[in-house]
Amino acid sequence: MIVIGGMIGLGKTTTANLIADEFKIPVYYEKVDDNKVLPLYYSSTDEEIEKKRYPFLLQLTFLSSRYKSIKEALEFDNAVLDRSIYEDHYFALKNHELGRISDLELEIYTDLLKEMMKDIKGMKSKKPDVMIYLKGSFDTVIKRIKERGREYEIDDKLVSYYKFLWKDYDKFVYDSYKESPVITIDVDKKDCLLNKNDRKELIDSIKEIYKNN
Repeated sequence: MIVIGGMIGLGKTTTANLIADEFKIPVYYEKVDDNKVLPLYYSSTDEEIEKKRYPFLLQLTFLSSRYKSIKEALEFDNAVLDRSIYEDHYFALKNHELGRISDLELEIYTDLLKEMMKDIKGMKSKKPDVMIYLKGSFDTVIKRIKERGREYEIDDKLVSYYKFLWKDYDKFVYDSYKESPVITIDVDKKDCLLNKNDRKELIDSIKEIYKNN
């Protein structure tokens, strides 16, 4: 199983499609268009967020849909997912840091995640074989978010929130994520969609990891 990681807007879906096409494997997308909580999370006032507990509800919806995708992906020998379930935990931790998720909510969320990801004897591991991590400058993040044009994502008041998430993302991936090898793509320097050499380098790196496992 291959997972695509990275900050909002940096091209996870495009990269997932590229890998799926190359290896002829199914791809499972992050479900955002039918997520009823996501627009409310971005557009609500601080008072509404506090009252309705939207951050906690949002993380639960993502956890549920991500786990469903993992189970479906395990029916195949190989598959690619356009975000990892472990990054969902990062978003939960950051919302807890902001005070949007309570101590109790984070405890419930973390316990649920750990239980979901436990290996069951005789079944495939739910852990990925490799993460493709897309990183980029904050200017690139904002530019990409605006270019894809989801209305609830492009309010100027969200810029500080995006920077709060972005500034610790590398630390999370390189220091806290231990589930698989990580292949990093700096999107400010490489374009695997348009540059054949960059694409070949990525594909060769994935093949090398599977060769050595």
